[in-house]
Amino acid sequence: MTLITAYREKAAAGLIEFDPAQAEAAEYLSVLENRLKGFKPNRIKFLFGKPEPMPKGIYIYGKVGRGKSMLMDLFYDNTNYPSKKRIHFHEFMAKVHDDINTWRKLDEKQRRAQPHYVKGAGDDPIPPIAQKIFNEASLLCFDEFQITDIADAMVLGRLFNALWDRQVVVVATSNRHPSELYKNGLNRQLVVPFLERMTKELEIHSLDSERDYRLKRLQAEPVYYSPLDNGAKNFMDRAWERLTFGAKPQETVIINDGREIPIPQVAAGCARFEFMDICGNFGTSTSPLGVRDYLQIARIYHTVMIENIPKLGRDQANEATRFRNLIDALYENKCKTIITAEVEADKLYTDGTQSFEFERTSSRLYEMRSHEYLELEHIG
Repeated sequence: MTLITAYREKAAAGLIEFDPAQAEAAEYLSVLENRLKGFKPNRIKFLFGKPEPMPKGIYIYGKVGRGKSMLMDLFYDNTNYPSKKRIHFHEFMAKVHDDINTWRKLDEKQRRAQPHYVKGAGDDPIPPIAQKIFNEASLLCFDEFQITDIADAMVLGRLFNALWDRQVVVVATSNRHPSELYKNGLNRQLVVPFLERMTKELEIHSLDSERDYRLKRLQAEPVYYSPLDNGAKNFMDRAWERLTFGAKPQETVIINDGREIPIPQVAAGCARFEFMDICGNFGTSTSPLGVRDYLQIARIYHTVMIENIPKLGRDQANEATRFRNLIDALYENKCKTIITAEVEADKLYTDGTQSFEFERTSSRLYEMRSHEYLELEHIG
């Protein structure tokens, strides 16, 4: 099944509403899908040892809720290309910095033993990291491409130049045109050459849909459900299907300061957790998540679903603290939150040492259900 056929079938099945702007973007992606058939990076196919031309990647930008992640899902699932990876851009860059730090700690003998060792690179970590990425995938699909960090800005240009030199094909979605990325950022001049090359290596396509489908689907039903009866799971399953446009959920791991954070289900910019998976006390083998972990989750995912939140008592003060920190992180990043809980928000934690502090959490949980909050743009 081609991508455009898959899009039309999704619309016919009622999983999405047919949108001419989305269909146009799907056509662009479908063309790339065809160009990738039989393509092998750096394969000599012409006289005088010239490799075959690399298909131009695609960069789709537009406002939130226009269906960019849904289209990326369709492209990734329908593209029969053997070496591909889909990853959120925040997650990708966190892994890059982690790999750079690891490489710098190796001595020369250890570096030479690595499968991504690049002769002549010396102490420079960029060529071996680019080679490692290339070894893992030569089609990279990025969700929510953005530059907000000076540390990212310092390495992006050289890293992507090395990837494009290896004929890595890039597909990306973003809320901004490349010329608007890292606007007014510190040392932006370091990023400008990369942005200019991006416009040469990628076809830039604006998704000009007038409708915010995600907001419409968020507002279609409540985002907080209690009690935890037989309808709670159905409520969450419906919300997941509605907000991911029927995308296939994936298990993934994000990296934060070298720490791996498992995410049980991810699709279309949404993440889904059991309460104990994200706020539980895991004992001695795995340390619980902390504030910085929650901030990373809130930056990466525009919607977080948390199910089976129990009424918390005095003996669950640690879980209550983590839940407060989690809600604070989601709230500050304007992350949309869908919850199933044993009781209403103002009754979740009333009898414990933090009951006073928890009143703010309860208040925020009520505010996060409002149309005004749901209309706010996610701060990624």
